[in-house]
Amino acid sequence: MAKIRLTKEFRFEASHALWHYDGLCKNIHGHSYILQVTVIGTPIQDTNHTKLGMVMDFGDLKKIVKEEIVDSYDHSVVLNRKAPYQPLIEVEEMFKRIHVLEYQPTCENMVVDFASKIKSRLPQGVELFSIRLYETATSYAEWFASDN
Repeated sequence: MAKIRLTKEFRFEASHALWHYDGLCKNIHGHSYILQVTVIGTPIQDTNHTKLGMVMDFGDLKKIVKEEIVDSYDHSVVLNRKAPYQPLIEVEEMFKRIHVLEYQPTCENMVVDFASKIKSRLPQGVELFSIRLYETATSYAEWFASDN
């Protein structure tokens, strides 16, 4: 049977700032992120299986991505651990949803992190093929399994 790719798109709002950056993105600013997740596999052929004909149920993929990324990152602030973020955390009324990461929160680094989180949750026989993360309407970063 042929390999088939499935893609599901997700949207979330988040802000970030790039620590020690030499441009405008050193300031906290927001993005309307669009995340496209593509998996690949062979459709299930077992006639007794409830997912007959599917590589993966779109609902199952949605659940994984929402739990690992969207529900956590939506309306959050994302910062590099090297930045002096402690004063922000103390303003709980405005900064309850904050991610302090071990890496610079660029679109490039975020797709690598997201790929790792999603791959670990996929069912047997289904592989992560690619991730595309739009930071703006015209700018995105991509991760492909074949490159890694």
